[in-house]
Amino acid sequence: MQGLSTSNSNLSSNPSSLLAPRVLSVSDNSWVHQPVLLIFGQIGDPSQRPLDGTVTVNHHQGNFPPTAWPVCDSYFKALIHLEPGWNRLRLDFVSPKVSSSNTSISPHASFLNINYLPLTNNPPLQLAIILGSDSPGTYDAMPDRMQREGNGLQLAIKKFRMVAYLWQAFTGEQMLRHGFGRRCFRFEETWEPGTLSYQDWGTGQYRNQAKVHVIRSNKTVEEIRDLDRAQQYEKGTKKGELFGIAAEAVKNYFQMKPGQKQYVSCLFLDSHWDPKAKTIRGHAALGGGDGDLQLAICGSHALQSYPSSIEEVWQSFGDCTRTDTSFVANDCNESGSNWEAANIGIGAHMHETGHLFGCPHQESGVMLRDYVNLNRTFTCREPYSTRTKSPGQRLVLPDQECTWHILDALRFRFHPCFRIPIDNVNGDGSVQVWTVDNGQGGVIATSKSGVAWVEIYTEGDDVCHYWKRFPETEGGFPRQVALNESELRSLLPNEKQKSRLKVEVFSAGGGKHVVEDLAQLANQKLARVRLPDGRWGYRGSKLGFSQMEGSVPQEVILESAYISTKLLLAIRVYHGLAVDGLEFVYEDSTSQLFGKRGGKPGGTEFALDTRKGELLMGFELRAGLWVDGLRILTTLGRKSEWFGNPHGGSGHTLIPPRGYTIGGISGSCAQWLDGFQLIITR
Repeated sequence: MQGLSTSNSNLSSNPSSLLAPRVLSVSDNSWVHQPVLLIFGQIGDPSQRPLDGTVTVNHHQGNFPPTAWPVCDSYFKALIHLEPGWNRLRLDFVSPKVSSSNTSISPHASFLNINYLPLTNNPPLQLAIILGSDSPGTYDAMPDRMQREGNGLQLAIKKFRMVAYLWQAFTGEQMLRHGFGRRCFRFEETWEPGTLSYQDWGTGQYRNQAKVHVIRSNKTVEEIRDLDRAQQYEKGTKKGELFGIAAEAVKNYFQMKPGQKQYVSCLFLDSHWDPKAKTIRGHAALGGGDGDLQLAICGSHALQSYPSSIEEVWQSFGDCTRTDTSFVANDCNESGSNWEAANIGIGAHMHETGHLFGCPHQESGVMLRDYVNLNRTFTCREPYSTRTKSPGQRLVLPDQECTWHILDALRFRFHPCFRIPIDNVNGDGSVQVWTVDNGQGGVIATSKSGVAWVEIYTEGDDVCHYWKRFPETEGGFPRQVALNESELRSLLPNEKQKSRLKVEVFSAGGGKHVVEDLAQLANQKLARVRLPDGRWGYRGSKLGFSQMEGSVPQEVILESAYISTKLLLAIRVYHGLAVDGLEFVYEDSTSQLFGKRGGKPGGTEFALDTRKGELLMGFELRAGLWVDGLRILTTLGRKSEWFGNPHGGSGHTLIPPRGYTIGGISGSCAQWLDGFQLIITR
């Protein structure tokens, strides 16, 4: 790369040059939230005179080494390094076919101004390399490559860090294309000798960069590899054990405590291609998690093909060196050359990181297997493919690139790791679904944080093909939407019109509610209950599983809901480590009990201010298998203290939809409450 850098001493460009680089993917003075930004641009008019050459990116005040990127038929893609705050970058174009001046400044130069705002309040995605307890810290590599660059732990860290920045640059660009701005996840950063530019390696220049944690497992290398050998030969019966090993190692390393959520993407360095058995040992590609740890794991069998610096990115995705299975794996027979191995390794690990962030498999994009084309995001020309036996693409434009599916982007849009300062996060993310007599299909979904979209599954669907988004207005999403069955069916093709519909409702707070059969839920005969005054009440969606030993169904119709002279004075809550029961106390000294009088003797009473007309409006609950905690909400905006365990289960807000009030409570009780749903009435 020597000789391609240009001086920053003169920051004037030649505005008359028609060949000055034009950036098409990001406008001048844009705000971004990631330190490595992907850009796409062109030189001159490609339809008139397509040119090859080089664009050199001169970074802000020369604080990062200049990097050079190929121009193919007048188009270029580049990664630019940003520092927090204002960045002024100069792009210089040179080509053997274009005359240039004798000065150190290219006459074909342009400037790009970008503001980089790190979002340090968001939870980071942690990067970790996991080693066996006796691991030498090396990975599979071809002999010539091993001799040329090595295959040790320090190089592995550089490669893993670089591809993590590729995930980030790719995701930020995809979020923009889907209309969500350049929001993206961030990494935990540390101040240490920089590795993003290989020009820093010899100088030891310190930089703020993504931290790669190195974690020693308590398992030996052979134990890790034997686990996966068992996976290969026992048809995946032990597939999750590597995931469990990673989870244990990560929890011990971070010394995680309840409520301290971590998002960690891990690389098993001791993965090894066994040429005799023709299998990759010590590797599993898995992502997901629950509770406090969201985890992704992948093996290192393609690591040799990864770029280790920003300068190597386009070279790695153009490296046609054939894969020799005497030494390294040809994963899924789709990694016949180095650039294809880079696609599979980097892309599969990003796919598992998608699972970590809550993405299921999709009909297209990274969460299918479209990452076999990941190279196209970072290069404008594709070489010969052993996978497709095709000569590759002379020119690759953005519409031919790998993508995140819109349903993945929607999940990211509302994920805490992707928040930006202007996001309006209101209340918990829980979604409640109600069967009602609204004449619109009979089902309403409500969420305190707003309902963002629904996914529709027909019989036999293993991925989502049909969905509906709800509009964002004035920085928020509708708190109440009708799930009109006929309207949702209109989104389906004719052959699916009579299929059973499963609907998943997603909130802007990151929560969701699954309706297994929309037609059954909309069937009012199953959901309604007759009040003593003749009106109908409707049971809402239930919290708790009602599966504790000795669980008994219970239902209470509040007398204050149908007797106009009956005044509810207070609610007495019985609670200990969970919620045992609720007693509704009336002005005439009578009461009604839902559940049982357990826990704290006499319970805790929450009085309503009846002089001001205060009424019961709803409840906030913490619930999972049972009702862990509860607090009372009133029409005057008051909230009671938390009763039971305020940290158990997940959060839910139960408030009747507009036009309805609480008519009663239904559910079940064992040792304590293990089922809870409101009965609502007009």
